Amino acid sequence: MTKKTPQRKRMLGKRLNQSRRIPVLAMVRTHRRIQQNRSSRNWRSNKIKKE
Repeated sequence: MTKKTPQRKRMLGKRLNQSRRIPVLAMVRTHRRIQQNRSSRNWRSNKIKKE
């Protein structure tokens, strides 16, 4: 088992926040021109590259 370094943990937390869906208010405001988050990611299919 590996230990997460603080840098890696911070990076994983940032990717977790980036992976969330956009707010419904953003869809309503733009009349659904923006419907999905470009940087959304699924934990099973899209892996994070090591940095």
